[in-house]
Amino acid sequence: MTALDLSSPVAVVGTGTMGQGIAQVALVAGHSVRLYDAVPGRAREAADAIGARLDRLVTKDRLSGADRDAARGRLLPADSLDDLADCGLVVEAVPERLDAKQELMRALEDIVDDDCLLATNTSSLSVTAIGGALRNPGRLVGLHFFNPAPVLPLVEVVSGFATDVTSATRAYELARAWGKTPVACADTPGFIVNRIARPYYAEAFAVYEAQGADPATIDAVLRECGGFKMGAFELTDLIGQDVNESVTHSVWQAFFQDPRFTPSLAQRRLVESGRLGRKTGQGWFDYADSTDYAAGAEPHTAERAQQPAYVVAEGNLGPASELLALVREAGIPVREEDEDHGTRLVLPSGGQLALADGQTSVEFRDVVYFDLALDYRRATRIALSASQDTAPQTLAEATGLFQALGKDVSLIGDVPGMIVARTVARIVDLAHDAVAKGVATEEDIDTAMRLGVNYPLGPFEWSRKLGRNWAYALLDDLHLRDPSGRYAPSLALYRHAYATDKREGSTS
Repeated sequence: MTALDLSSPVAVVGTGTMGQGIAQVALVAGHSVRLYDAVPGRAREAADAIGARLDRLVTKDRLSGADRDAARGRLLPADSLDDLADCGLVVEAVPERLDAKQELMRALEDIVDDDCLLATNTSSLSVTAIGGALRNPGRLVGLHFFNPAPVLPLVEVVSGFATDVTSATRAYELARAWGKTPVACADTPGFIVNRIARPYYAEAFAVYEAQGADPATIDAVLRECGGFKMGAFELTDLIGQDVNESVTHSVWQAFFQDPRFTPSLAQRRLVESGRLGRKTGQGWFDYADSTDYAAGAEPHTAERAQQPAYVVAEGNLGPASELLALVREAGIPVREEDEDHGTRLVLPSGGQLALADGQTSVEFRDVVYFDLALDYRRATRIALSASQDTAPQTLAEATGLFQALGKDVSLIGDVPGMIVARTVARIVDLAHDAVAKGVATEEDIDTAMRLGVNYPLGPFEWSRKLGRNWAYALLDDLHLRDPSGRYAPSLALYRHAYATDKREGSTS
């Protein structure tokens, strides 16, 4: 199956930001493009806006003047849907209302040829439900571009329940011919990215709601320790709190109010107050004087503490094993004790330092937890958590240890799973669950999460790096402490962890 021939015109219905972006992608790829909007005059305004963007591409040497002129000549506003009759593909980018999309698709089916591919750019509605309005729903496919469409490479190619394999294949090859990176997925709430990305926001908000840390500190830990490009609070301010919450609520409702996708009450209050982020000048942060990351939103950073004279390593620290080399390089002696299941450092005071595991510090005598890092050598910040019963000397030694490794230290509340660890574990779990339910392949999920939301690693890359049992063990501990169902590991993750234990001869 080949992509759409360049001689076949492409139509875009709906000329907002996404519609214009999709039209520009098709135009630059060499197609003639018809623009239609139900509001009179909007299509011509959109054509002018696209032309201006093409001019900017020429200025930046990303497009030649000749190619710009040729593209402009292929861009035609349409006065009615009837003007789209000879198109080989029609992509709708109208507002997210099921009735409006169904009505549009019914009208198009009476106008275009039988072999014309119909596509929806919906991000939150069911492709199956949109196609249900058609006589031939097999011709409808989801083509979910990410904003800005001309820049971001990912396109989710979504097959509805009735979508023909040939239609999905045509759409996939077309996206690739347009220079995009397509991933194939089934029609599930949120598709790949908006389904699996929910914990990134939800866990940050949950830590905040539990008064574990303030937004600036949580964001700093996600960036400087977890390796994510933006923190959850600054990212939702950029997206728009109303938009982000709407997607979260849509996915939650579509999964019959599954507790794993429960929206945040704190975010609800933010939206109700009209603090929608950068576009209103205030969200989690205040942007009154700048559109950049809010001035004065400084993360908590601990004061300097004395480094410990030595540490005792019980076991190899599991996913944090590279810390032992860093401690030695900092000139701090490491005494090793052979512990089969040990994953802790013992400090001179007798207190212990342990990697976040879903338990709380208050459950143990004098334990400080430290968060998961993408790369402990490159991380510039580490979060530590302790309870009110933790000895001040233990916390001081733990702080001084990481400061000796060149890290800023943020002290947060006694939150099980801390920040990065619980977030990554939940993302890994949702990814395994999605594969088990036929949503997408491991490879496509990793690609989607890296390209769609710029994660430093895909969920399965994280899973392989951390060990097959890591996410399950952490979530199982979290679930014991919060039995709401939010942290209950999926059956897919359980099978994944158990299969490894079985091969290694474990009966646990």
